[in-house]
Amino acid sequence: MPFTVRGMPLRTAALATFIDKLARKPIAEMTAADIRRARTMVFPRARPFAMIFGRISDQVGIGYATAPACDGFEIPIRTYRPHGRRGRGPLPVVLYFHGGGWVQGNVVNYDSLCSMLSDELDALVLSVDYRMAPEHRAPTAATDCIDAARWVVSHGASIGADPQRLAVCGDSAGGNIAAVVAQAFRDDGLSAIRHQTLIYPATDLTLSSPSIEEHADAPILTKASVEAFVDHYQPDRNGRCSPLVSPLFGELEGLPPALIQTADLDPIRDDGVRYAEALRAAGVEVRLTNYVGVPHGFASVPGATLVGRQHRAEIVTEMRRHLHG
Repeated sequence: MPFTVRGMPLRTAALATFIDKLARKPIAEMTAADIRRARTMVFPRARPFAMIFGRISDQVGIGYATAPACDGFEIPIRTYRPHGRRGRGPLPVVLYFHGGGWVQGNVVNYDSLCSMLSDELDALVLSVDYRMAPEHRAPTAATDCIDAARWVVSHGASIGADPQRLAVCGDSAGGNIAAVVAQAFRDDGLSAIRHQTLIYPATDLTLSSPSIEEHADAPILTKASVEAFVDHYQPDRNGRCSPLVSPLFGELEGLPPALIQTADLDPIRDDGVRYAEALRAAGVEVRLTNYVGVPHGFASVPGATLVGRQHRAEIVTEMRRHLHG
């Protein structure tokens, strides 16, 4: 049995302590300049760091595309395509939306996860570099991602995509966005999204989940940080019940099947649990997995946890069943 600290294996606790104490400021203490700098930070890739953050598959080519937003902005997209697949027929598509509280994060730091998905699923993965707060408040991040997903349906053939075999996936704020995109497609009468994978998603920006208080002082993400991220993204409290911001309050009937993964030591754990319960009540197929002994953000550091391989294998298994089944 691994030695544990606050319910975490020692290696997980050691990394969480380093991040919280030495690697960054809390979001509530960051200036605008601090936020801009944080967005440019890229995980080191040489050994031994790749053992923590995950290796990048050498079976996948990484490229670049853009999609038009409704206001004329060109949305950057980082692309992942299995080698040797160009010209061999259209590929299913995974649209990935990165985490970071709608404020931080970047597509480059998801190369490990996105290249793995592309390789294992034989799929085209499109990681959307949406605009972020506080420069771009809600719902800009969500509408950028909706626009990018609609572009794939209408123009996917130009990049070798099968516009009728889509999955959406995201972690934290990106999980929030993935859920919003799935609802928007349902509202449009589009059936292209076959599956949604939501990794510790934020689904209720009114912050009403019991785990917010239970894990108020959790490692990696605290209640104070959650509040600061939400204040940046949607400062208008009256707007936090909008389904474009809090998908828990949307109409849930007719949505695609979902995999929801939560972190047990996470203040927004119950956002995922509550969303899973609401989807089931609406007749949607749901698989909910709560990963024990890990804090928020564990998907970004698979080598620092005991569950990294399991959580990735679960995503691949569920997506493969719906994209290739």
